[in-house]
Amino acid sequence: MSIATCLTDVPHPGEFIRDELDARGWSQRDLAYILGTPEQAVNMIVSGKRGISPDMAKALGKAFDVSAEYFANLQQAYEMSNAKAPDPGIARRAQLQNVYPVREMIRRGWLEDSDIGLLEAQMMRFFCANDVGNIPYLAHAAMKSDYSETTPVQLAWLYRVKQIASEMYVAEYSDTKLRALIADLPRYAIDPEETRHIPRALADCGIRYVVVETLPNAKIDGVCFWLNDSPVVGMSLRWDRIDNFWFVLRHELEHVLNRDGTGPLSAASVDVDLEDSLTAVPSDLPESERKANAAAAAFCVPPDDLESFYIRKFPYISEKDMLGFARRIQRHPGIVVGQLQKKMERYDWLARYKVKIRHHVTAGSVVDGWGVPAPVSF
Repeated sequence: MSIATCLTDVPHPGEFIRDELDARGWSQRDLAYILGTPEQAVNMIVSGKRGISPDMAKALGKAFDVSAEYFANLQQAYEMSNAKAPDPGIARRAQLQNVYPVREMIRRGWLEDSDIGLLEAQMMRFFCANDVGNIPYLAHAAMKSDYSETTPVQLAWLYRVKQIASEMYVAEYSDTKLRALIADLPRYAIDPEETRHIPRALADCGIRYVVVETLPNAKIDGVCFWLNDSPVVGMSLRWDRIDNFWFVLRHELEHVLNRDGTGPLSAASVDVDLEDSLTAVPSDLPESERKANAAAAAFCVPPDDLESFYIRKFPYISEKDMLGFARRIQRHPGIVVGQLQKKMERYDWLARYKVKIRHHVTAGSVVDGWGVPAPVSF
């Protein structure tokens, strides 16, 4: 029987040493003398009870006039052949994590930390798929870059918005009520605290409004899609600035008015880096996005008023001028500053007026993130 009575065909390196000793007519004691090591150490290797260390590989190489790598490779081959088979779940977890931010989804409470079988089942439920292979992007992990398409990370955020919105109850959607609300929105845009009323006002129009903290590298601002005949507006509030809040909200409401996003959820247009899209070449944006951008900018500061003020005051626009203009058009100064910064390309100008707003908005919203998962069943 061979020295290594293991279940593999790769013998222990001790067998090669024993064969070499026989070929040379050496005893284990002779080899121990040559190596300058105790005979017991040689016996442990030859009998397969001890492996060959890097130091011993070098010593054996000198003794037998071969490279040290020869013995090192014998030892590595033996160890690899006897290594335990890895948990099959490793490859499956790697496949999921390679496409979706699974660990972050677990941290956020979207998924439970569980064995791979239950984790895959949770992913299927999360993405409304009846098979692991039907989870979007999982079979083919190529990332998309077109503006109208979403990345897997953005899709995970989108499905979380859908999951939360599906459990919300609002009035039947009314286009007439929404148009009336939009006409009335300026009165909410003067004082940051007034934004706490927006979620209820949207619900009265039949819109499900959800705030979900963005995922790392997703760069999501908002989304509009429909659940049957009920529109959903999701926002991330990732910039936490009054000017950004109003621009994104009005942008998404324009999508609602135009009934954008009424197709499959995977085709919903997730709005990413909306502020950057304002400087994009018009042909780079779909018509629906250009219309929504124009409506949002016009709400923040009526374009005729902005242009008139700019022509009269630029390049010497004082803080007093800005404050007077904001009072006249009935907007918070931070909203006016945001639009003037873009026009002047001076993003540090009076930036202190762009106050934080998230704590006001979330006071009346269904919120998921910032350490607290939304109370939805899974």
